[in-house]
Amino acid sequence: MTTLVAPRPLAAAAPARSGWRPVRRAAVPVGLVAAWALVSAAGWAPAAVLPGPAAVVAAAAEIAGSGMLGTYLQASLLRIAAGVGVGAGAGLVLGLLAGVSTLGEELVDSTLQILRAVPFLAMIPLFIAWFGIDEPFKVAVIAFAVVVPMYTYTFLAVRAIDAKVLEAARCFDVTGARLVAGVVLPQALPGILMAVRVCLAVAVTALVAAENVGTREGIGYLVAMAREYNRVDHLFVCLVLYALLGVAFDALVRVAEAALLPWRPRVAR
Repeated sequence: MTTLVAPRPLAAAAPARSGWRPVRRAAVPVGLVAAWALVSAAGWAPAAVLPGPAAVVAAAAEIAGSGMLGTYLQASLLRIAAGVGVGAGAGLVLGLLAGVSTLGEELVDSTLQILRAVPFLAMIPLFIAWFGIDEPFKVAVIAFAVVVPMYTYTFLAVRAIDAKVLEAARCFDVTGARLVAGVVLPQALPGILMAVRVCLAVAVTALVAAENVGTREGIGYLVAMAREYNRVDHLFVCLVLYALLGVAFDALVRVAEAALLPWRPRVAR
């Protein structure tokens, strides 16, 4: 005779293990830094090629002491904010338009698919001709890089909404802007937040390309100066800054997900 076993309460078990999540997430990066420090301390790579973590921290302190670090980081963040605001905003509107309307899809989707096939790096010479090499150029590069990912994820999120939910809303005379704001956006929010996460990662890549042209402020300018004076430790500082930007943006989106989607269960515990 089979003995039935009471199911384990997942809700009670989850908090006990959730405290280890930050440790698990940090394990691999900490291990990579430790390996980097070991290789540097053992002298397996020359310091001119691979400076150790201590040398990179000292270089960061040197840059910060000169006052450049805060100013240049602020300049890069403002470019990302402007570019993502323009590009992701346009992608969100176009994705909603194509997702809720067949006519909108016919008008928008083919053009966005054409743009998707054009690398944003290929647009840099054209943007220089259009905007020069000042701030509008840099914002345009970042905006172009993020508009297609934002559109694609938003369009897929809207099309994944259960048609019965939309039919029920229309039965209560919820149409037009009320339908988009009250039904479509809340239902598509998980996909939209994923789109924001992807757009922020792409924006950092586009920032690297944009700041390599005619820049006098920003992390890209620090890269150019480090390359000119052959300061490999300064180059590593810039790489760490780019990595920290990506981590910070991902953390911000995770906080937004926890606040806006408290009802969504976690798949992995």
